[in-house]
Amino acid sequence: MPAREARALPRPHADEMTTSNKDAPKSALSRLIALIAIVIALFLAMRFLPVQQWLRNFNDWVGQMGVAGIFIFIGVYAIAAVLLAPGSILTIGAGFAFGLWKGFLAASAGATLGASLAFLVARFIARDKIEAIAKGNEKFRNIDNVIGKHGAKLVFLLRLSPVIPFNLSNYFYGLTGVKFWPYVLASWIGMMPGTFLYVYIGTAGKAAVSAAAGGEAMKHGWQYWTFLGVGLAATIIVTIWVTKIARNALQEKGDVK
Repeated sequence: MPAREARALPRPHADEMTTSNKDAPKSALSRLIALIAIVIALFLAMRFLPVQQWLRNFNDWVGQMGVAGIFIFIGVYAIAAVLLAPGSILTIGAGFAFGLWKGFLAASAGATLGASLAFLVARFIARDKIEAIAKGNEKFRNIDNVIGKHGAKLVFLLRLSPVIPFNLSNYFYGLTGVKFWPYVLASWIGMMPGTFLYVYIGTAGKAAVSAAAGGEAMKHGWQYWTFLGVGLAATIIVTIWVTKIARNALQEKGDVK
């Protein structure tokens, strides 16, 4: 019995392949435009809604919930970072609600988680459009390759020296060629000085409020207040010093004019 002839699979028509190739950039561009529209909408919402008061109320609430409040705080902080909510209020509130060290750990974890989520949103929505642009532009491709190779170091320096806003920068880094895990590590370490400063301010503020109200803090003597004041001043000085070092390093690399 003669063997059956293998049926040749139909090959896509040249016009269909051309149409498919044309549709891919359009799809990537539409996603990039969608990401920009979302970011603008979130920015306007944060601008005109009473978000700051909501965050203050939230800080007061989680401060009364013990350990569970810390985990709730971390989750809300991460979501707030993705939604472009002002993180400084939450960071200061962490010191007010949980104290220095617990507040620092909670704020650091929440900020890092939020930065990671925003990075992933930008990476999966619009990164392919950036790659398409890089393929057609040699100069842009070289820049993108440099960012991908040295991205973690640049992210670390930019986190120390807040050249661009924290929330927007999270989306920006997702569009670059920097790898995810080096980005997370660099962001986490780079944000520590600023986070510690804001949490310290919140802790000192709580102590001052308690003292003004005649609470527990009134039992502390001048030594306590001297230590608190010197610690706050030292934290501010170190933060400014580290920021200056980071900015000088960026200027040497030619990244900041």
